[in-house]
Amino acid sequence: MQRFLFFIDHTSVWVGKTFGWCILALTLATSYDVFMRYAFRAPTDWGYDASYMLYGSLFMMAGAYALSRNGHVRGDVLYRFMPIRWQAGVDLTLYFIFFFPAVIALMYSGFEYAKMAWVIKEHSALSPDGPPLYHFKSLIPLAGFFLFLQGIAEVVRCVRALKTGEWPQRLSDVEELEKQILKDAQQGMTGDEILAAVATGKHKEDKQ
Repeated sequence: MQRFLFFIDHTSVWVGKTFGWCILALTLATSYDVFMRYAFRAPTDWGYDASYMLYGSLFMMAGAYALSRNGHVRGDVLYRFMPIRWQAGVDLTLYFIFFFPAVIALMYSGFEYAKMAWVIKEHSALSPDGPPLYHFKSLIPLAGFFLFLQGIAEVVRCVRALKTGEWPQRLSDVEELEKQILKDAQQGMTGDEILAAVATGKHKEDKQ
């Protein structure tokens, strides 16, 4: 089962890191457009379209990666102090009430949205060049699919946590500093000692 979870995690990581290159392309495109606008008073015709397509692609396709790292923002003021079985129960309930219905709706609506864009060969009306949009809109149902796939892995983790009282292991290429800070606080470290450990990189050394 752990191999199955890691397979889905690796898939989400690969997709997220692949589309992470959009950041570099977006930076270069925006910098070039700004340079041309202010240095030569000749802004590009494609800068605006490129910016929202690249950012939108990154935002959509990195969703499963963030979920695999438990990195989505949430209000967990009370959640973090719950026993693990309670956390798993809350997560499992919310996945079925909110997450899966929303993701299924995203895949269904996104497919129809992308399908129509391909049928009419939709182009942008926001710039003179009018670049095609159908390839960009095709990412909407694809992003939903990867979120759905990662959601299955998270449900399996919740079920195992309910049974064992421990969260199954995740890929550890990203470590949340907050977890170490909470651990230090539980061990009786003062705020100044925690800040000193963070500043000197002690957490990283301890992990290694």
